[in-house]
Amino acid sequence: MALNDEDLKARMNKFVPPTAAILGQEILEIDSAAGVVKMKFQPIDACRNPMGNVQGGIVVSMLDDAAAFAAIVKSGKRIGIPTIELKTSFFAPAKAGVPLYATGRCLKLGKRIAFMEADLFDEAGTLLARLTTSAVPLELDGPSNLVERT
Repeated sequence: MALNDEDLKARMNKFVPPTAAILGQEILEIDSAAGVVKMKFQPIDACRNPMGNVQGGIVVSMLDDAAAFAAIVKSGKRIGIPTIELKTSFFAPAKAGVPLYATGRCLKLGKRIAFMEADLFDEAGTLLARLTTSAVPLELDGPSNLVERT
């Protein structure tokens, strides 16, 4: 039985990748038919760069997760989505210590390749960064490395 978007969101917020604790990750909305996810992040203090902002590689990690989750929910099945390539453009610093919001979109999901993008915003709605990426959708058979969030 397929999960509806609310049940899927609850499950994906309960069973998370190990990086979820570092990134302060929470899924806010899922539209599986459209392949769109909205997420909230609040990375731990150790993710700050010397200027006190969220380090650029951490921003890429958040956007990579948002893009991958969009493809996963669009697929309607249990898949991994290993990245082939990605590009990130940075428009403004991501301030540390405040919530950040990402929208991930799966633009095309094929059997051999998926194309996604994701945007990161601050609380005021300012676009901070945009990621474009492609990946290989792989059906998963064995156990995942997800951890249960209590």
